[in-house]
Order: sequence, then C-alpha cells, then structure tokens
Amino acid sequence: MAEKSLAGGWMRRLELWVPFLWLLALFLVPFLIVVKISLSTGAIAQPPYTPAFNLAVDGLAGTWVKIKSFSLDSYLFLGSDELYLKAYLSSLRIAAISTVLLLLIGYPIAYAMARAPKSIRPMLLMLVILPFWTSFLIRVYAWIGILKPEGLLSTFLIHLGVIDQPLAILNTETAVFIGIVYSYLPFMVLPLYASLEKLDDTLLEAAADLGSPPVRAFWQITFPLSLPGVVAGCFLCFIPAVGEFVIPDLLGGSSTLMIGRTLWNEFFLNRDWPVSAAVAVLLLLVLVVPIVIYQHYQQRQMEIDR
Repeated sequence: MAEKSLAGGWMRRLELWVPFLWLLALFLVPFLIVVKISLSTGAIAQPPYTPAFNLAVDGLAGTWVKIKSFSLDSYLFLGSDELYLKAYLSSLRIAAISTVLLLLIGYPIAYAMARAPKSIRPMLLMLVILPFWTSFLIRVYAWIGILKPEGLLSTFLIHLGVIDQPLAILNTETAVFIGIVYSYLPFMVLPLYASLEKLDDTLLEAAADLGSPPVRAFWQITFPLSLPGVVAGCFLCFIPAVGEFVIPDLLGGSSTLMIGRTLWNEFFLNRDWPVSAAVAVLLLLVLVVPIVIYQHYQQRQMEIDR
C-alpha cells in the first residue's frame, strides 16, 4: 500500500510538472531569447547584433552569465518613432473591429447549430471545421482571386447588373476584415456552440409560460448563459488577429499598417534584430493584458459554478 501511495504521489507531481515544463520549453525560453536580442546592440555581423550577455559553462565554476553591453536603445527608438505607435494602434483597432464582426456573424451560426436537430449537429460541426483541412495560405490566396478588380466577385456583380465598374476592395482594410473574419470564424463559432449546446431548454419553456416574448427571453436567459463562449471566442480571435501578418500582407497591401508586417520588415528587410525583438516583446506585453483578464474571468466563472 505504501508503494502504491508513493507511486500515486509521484504521478500527481508529474501531472503538475508536465504543463510547467511544456511552457518553460516552448514559451519562457524562446521569450527570454527574444528579450536578450532586444537588449542587444545592432551590428553588421552574423547574426546582426552584439549580444547583451552570454551564458558560459565552466567545468569548475559551473554555468555563469557574462554581461557584455546592456542597451535599451531599441525600446527608446520605438518610443521616439510614431510609426510603431501607429502600427500598434492600427493593429488593435483592426483586431477589435474584426472581433465584433466575428461575434455578429458567428453567434447566429452557433445558435442555429445548437438549435438544429441532434442528428445533424455533427455534420454542421464538421462543416465549420472543414476549412482547417486546407492550407491557411491557400485560403487567403483564394480571396485575392475573388476580391481583385477582375476577380469573381466583381465579374459576378457586373453580370447581374448590380455595378458598372469593378470593385476596389483588394489592398484595402475592407479586404483585411474579410480575410480575418473568414479565417477566424471557426474560432468564434466553436466556443459559442459549446456554450449554447449546453443550454437547458426548460428555462426557455418556463420563460414562455410566464409570458416572456422570445426576444426578451433571449437577452435575459440565452445570451447571459452563453457569455463564457462569447468571452472565449472574442479572446481566441482578438489575440492572434493583433499580430496577424499573412492576411494584411496579401490582402491589405502597402496601405494597411499592422504591427505584424512592421515586425517582419524590421527583421527581414532592415535586418535590425534588436528593434524587431523589442517590437515583439512589447506586442506580447500588450496581449498579456487581455489574457490575464480572460484567465481572471475563467477563475471567477469556475468559482460561481462551484
């Protein structure tokens, strides 16, 4: 019995440590490397920076840290250049508008799925997940063929007589919104469906028996009970949309300013790794705020459920 109890204790400890080790290896260590680069000084070398500090291993003294040149110039440069502030604000604005559009489109879809007969719900769920079976890059490229002036959308509308001239949608923020909404819609629908599918129908029946109209019952019963799915879907869409690069680059053109493209330009075109690393660190700090809010909300929701 003692051996089984000891083995069970080790298993519980292992279950607790595995997530921490996973986050340590795949999040904390890469993040510290990026922070190290952001505190370095740019140089014409390979790699193009002078490390701020190095880890060295000595057989007698063990592992020690040697500080070479600690610099905050990259962060000071970001604060002095309005381009980066505009890029951050533009990314937050585009991500927020896209999240609202996703919620307005995704909620009716998830509600219809949750109210559909149980026999066809798995098929509807598969249709939502189906776009993931195709490459993300190919799906975004497909929208270029749809939105360009001689593309499918303009040709179809001209054929119907709705418009006389091709639409100028490609290389605008409108195209970015379309691409983000299309690409991230499953991330909004799935959490909403999970919340709405668990809704107790007897609550709506009781509201109807008490004379509550359907619209009032929706806002007083259905929507409040689906708030966990709303919050989860909004954060799942907003957080990656802020740092989106592929969609603005392919659909937005040079007129669309987002921090993901700015980071890519600094890293690959300007070859300024310290500045690009500083941009990434500040972007992560900006996104940590909604993540902490979401975790706090989840913790409060779990306490309420108990």
